[in-house]
Amino acid sequence: MNTLPWLHFAAANTLRNHRRSAVTVGIAALGTAAILLAGGFALFTYQSLAEAAARTTGHLIVATPAQFQRDEDLPLQHGLDDAAAITAALLADPQVRQVLPRVEFSGLVSNGDKSTVMVAAGIEPDAELAVKGPFLQVSAGRVLASGQRQQVMLGEGLARSLKAKPGSGLTLLASTTEGALNALDVTVVGIFSTGVPDIDQRLVYTDIHTAQQLLVTQRVSSLGVFLDRMATTDEARTRVQQAWPHRLVQTWVDQAFFYRSVKALYNRIFGALGLIIGVIVVVVVTNAMAMAVIERTREIGTLRALGTLPGQLVRSHALEGLLLGGVGTALGAGLALAVTAALLAFPVQMPPPPGRSAGYPLQIAIDGGLYGFTLLAMVVLAGIASALVARRTVAMPVVDALAHV
Repeated sequence: MNTLPWLHFAAANTLRNHRRSAVTVGIAALGTAAILLAGGFALFTYQSLAEAAARTTGHLIVATPAQFQRDEDLPLQHGLDDAAAITAALLADPQVRQVLPRVEFSGLVSNGDKSTVMVAAGIEPDAELAVKGPFLQVSAGRVLASGQRQQVMLGEGLARSLKAKPGSGLTLLASTTEGALNALDVTVVGIFSTGVPDIDQRLVYTDIHTAQQLLVTQRVSSLGVFLDRMATTDEARTRVQQAWPHRLVQTWVDQAFFYRSVKALYNRIFGALGLIIGVIVVVVVTNAMAMAVIERTREIGTLRALGTLPGQLVRSHALEGLLLGGVGTALGAGLALAVTAALLAFPVQMPPPPGRSAGYPLQIAIDGGLYGFTLLAMVVLAGIASALVARRTVAMPVVDALAHV
């Protein structure tokens, strides 16, 4: 059949009851906008958490298999002895931007009067800051600098507990790789916050040479490999693992427990939300079309008597549903884009999530796949619902349809 006249006919029918059509289109628009905004928020959250996780650990983490699989009895028991050779080989890869060694250990930190547990990390300060950017919020003092040893940065909670400030002298105590107790005097150069109070109560940063001096070793715990693009992570992992078969290479996803947990939770929440909104929109369109079909039962009987085929009438009503759903979803997509743009022009700060002390900006991701799938699904469901409603009335005997009151 020629679609254009029937499309014009369906459009004229939708305008016969302006109020009902407007309500139907409005609900479809709001439902579509809600799905797109919720989905965009979830995608933005995924992207932010993924970038934060990769920035923290590196896109790839290279270590001994035991480092990932077993606990250490002594510091750096499962550390890397050949970190320098691996680093040189990795930096020859054109996709590798930087390789950051890391020494992770724990022990005690003391101000002379009070001692408390610390969780410490030895880093290469200049390279770390160059690759990761301002990943710490420095509240007092300055960041560590390469070449300046026996200096530390403290988390805000730990500094408050020890009554330490920039320039204060502290003592680090830890077990060496041989099991002996070693102590090292250090100077506080900065106080920082990670945004997680529980971490700030224990975390200490120092340069990697100071950490190795305290532990009496040349080993490192692991190497963080930073790539030029996140999309090449899996490919690079395969290549690095083949080059170093006696080492284990994990990706940032393997280390990002928080990212995986949030993604699984949000997928369930927003998936259920989208399903509920979709059902509401379909029910509204179905109700509107059911009322329209009932009101036009005698008209349908007349068209049948004049020779119009049942399939043509069903398609006509399906086109009405498609029009209502299409206009509603288009308006909903426009509304979602407007809200997204407004949030960029007028930033809204979200409150800190549980366990954190810093909020984050509310932003909505614009994803072509999400928009395309949502709009197509809503329009198709509206058309199918309208066709199913019309099918029963169109199948009535012509005499019964003409006698309908």
